[in-house]
Amino acid sequence: MALVERAPDNELFRFSLAQALVAEGRAEAAGPHYAFCVAKKADWMMPRILLGKLHLAAGRHAEARPLLVAALDLAVAQAHEDPERELRALLAELGG
Repeated sequence: MALVERAPDNELFRFSLAQALVAEGRAEAAGPHYAFCVAKKADWMMPRILLGKLHLAAGRHAEARPLLVAALDLAVAQAHEDPERELRALLAELGG
């Protein structure tokens, strides 16, 4: 938290904080930090996946879908095969 307080515009610090919050069982608190990362870097796949999964876990499928679709597009463009498979499965479960 101290690193984010000192450098609130640093997306890597925000991403690390979000992961720590999820690990502590505070997933809802992680959401804004993942969202910051999504907004900051258009080509960063992981925060889109993780924020999408947070939305899925909270039952917010309509919010999850565009994040997961964007993450899938990035996975394909960047040749990340494992995330691509995972994202296709998640989207299939959502009916798309």
